[in-house]
Parts: sequence; structure tokens; C-alpha cells
Amino acid sequence: MSERSVRSVGPVLLGCLVLTLAAVYFHVTSGEYDMTLTDLFRTLLRIHPQPDYDMVLFEFRLPRIVIALLVGCGLGIAGAGIQGITRNGLADPGILGINAGAGAAIVLFMYLFQGQVIRTGAAAVMTMPIFGLVGGLLAAALIYGFAWYGGRLDPQRLILSGIALGSGFGAMTLFFSLRMNAKDFEMATVWLTGSIWNANWIYAASMLPWFIVLIPVLLLKAHPLDLFQLEEGAVKSLGVHVERDKSIVLLCCVGIVSACVSVSGSIAFVGLLAPHIAKRLVGIRHRRFMPVSGAVGSLMVIISDLIAKTVFAPAELPVGIVISLVGVPYFVYLLFKTRA
Repeated sequence: MSERSVRSVGPVLLGCLVLTLAAVYFHVTSGEYDMTLTDLFRTLLRIHPQPDYDMVLFEFRLPRIVIALLVGCGLGIAGAGIQGITRNGLADPGILGINAGAGAAIVLFMYLFQGQVIRTGAAAVMTMPIFGLVGGLLAAALIYGFAWYGGRLDPQRLILSGIALGSGFGAMTLFFSLRMNAKDFEMATVWLTGSIWNANWIYAASMLPWFIVLIPVLLLKAHPLDLFQLEEGAVKSLGVHVERDKSIVLLCCVGIVSACVSVSGSIAFVGLLAPHIAKRLVGIRHRRFMPVSGAVGSLMVIISDLIAKTVFAPAELPVGIVISLVGVPYFVYLLFKTRA
């Protein structure tokens, strides 16, 4: 890695921050209830606050923005970790079936409590993320068990097991969703396409412990992730505990992805695109591009959610659909580039 690439990390993160703040500003001030810059500062600084502005800002827009930033950051960093342990640039948290497992558990919750999932009490709000986390961890445990072969975690079996189990969880999701009442079916469909329209502070708080604990662990494993790109025999000769470190990285990625899916549904392609963009900006060293991948992921989700909220107003698209409109062509491009 050249010295030029090392120096570029700071400016890249600063650029992502500036673009993110610009997107946050437009996100806060635009919508069905417009706010001026003066209104925004008066509300934030508590200068003659008005109840209408307080409700719009603190109960609807800010929780949605915070969750969009957290989800994008988590998926970006987890995607970088998954691509590192699989040595596959086309790997994505969704491919491993984690999204499908969490989504199936949430739909099961909706099916069991039909007509009650729209309640706004704290207990009802917290139950769905818990179901999502349990579903994601169950999917990860099954994938891990199938991928463990010959005393080690096989990257190819990991991908294949994820695809197979993802299909199974998808079938389970379809089965339960078709047996729901109309309102819950509509809510489940929006959730599974990736949406943060129902964001609140309890959802954001439920994600923070996972991020605070797991993201630093992933960043500490940046050097082993660099070494994993070499042949396994060479990595072991360097004294690296390959299987232990792979297991730690995988479990951290699973926890982060499950926390994200539990509050936002299945938002695809962020874990695929963000690491690739970060590598192009700052190089392939995980210590450098993983934080940038998180920043790029946050920028992707907040801009996509802004587009989903404003471009098609008064209708609103799930943010997962907007990201997929960009992600699918880029995935095809990467696929042909890899074959070439």
C-alpha cells in the first residue's frame, strides 16, 4: 500500500461525513411537513420550541435518520468482514441467509400476533427486533454447522449453505405471510423489502449494544483478515489461529447484520457495494477500508431513504427497493468483471 493511499483515508472519511451531513439536512427539512433552517435550529436549541416541530423532528425524522446511518454502517462493515473470511468479493450478508432467517422470524411474530403488531407500546416495539435477532442467530448457527468441514470453516460451503438455507427461510416466510390478515400481510411485505419508515428511538437503542461491542472486535481483526487473503497454509505458518479468528469474525458479522435486519428488514446490496467502493477509494487493507466501508454504507442508506421519501411523494418506496435499483446492475458488473 502506497503512502498516498494511507494519507487518503482521512480526506475520504471527511468527504463521506460532509456528504452525509448534507443528506441529513435535506432529510430533516424536507417532506410533507417542511422545515426551514431557522425552524430546525430553533427546535434543536430549544428557542421558542413548537409542539408540531418537536413531534416531526424528534419522533419521526431524527429516529429514522439515526437508524438509517446505523444500518448502513453496520451492513457496510459486516459485508467487509464476510468478504474477508470467504475470500469472495461477491459475498454479501444476504447471501449467507442471515437476512432471510431474521425476516422469517419477524414474519412468524406477525403471524402469531395478527392484528396486534401495529401497537406502539415499548413491549410490542421491542419484541419484533428480538425475534429478528433470534432468527438471524439461528440461521447463522445452522450455516456455521453445515460449513464446518474437516475441522475447519470452509468458505465455499459457507456460501452454498447460506444460499440453501436462505431459500428455505424464504419459503417459510412465504408460507406464514400468505396466512396473515390483509393489514399484517401488507406490513410484512414492506418490512421484508427493506424499510425504516416505522423507526423510533427504542429501535435505535436496541441496536447500539451490538454495535458498541462487535464493531471494535471486527476492527481489531483487520490484520488477520488481510492474512486470510493468502493461502491457508501460509497463514497458519505465520502463527495465526485461522479457524478461531474466522469464527470470531463470522459471529460478529452475524450479530451486526441481525441487529440491522431486526429494525429495517432485508436491505440488500449495501454489504456488497460499500466494501467495493471503499477498496477503490483507500485500498485493500482492512484496517483502512473497513471504517470507510461503514461510512459509505451509511451514506448509501441515508441518500436512498431520502430518495424513497421525496422523489415519489406522496407515495413512499421502501429504501431496500431504491438501493436494489443501483445494486443489481452493479452486481452484474462485478460478476462479469470477476469472470473476466
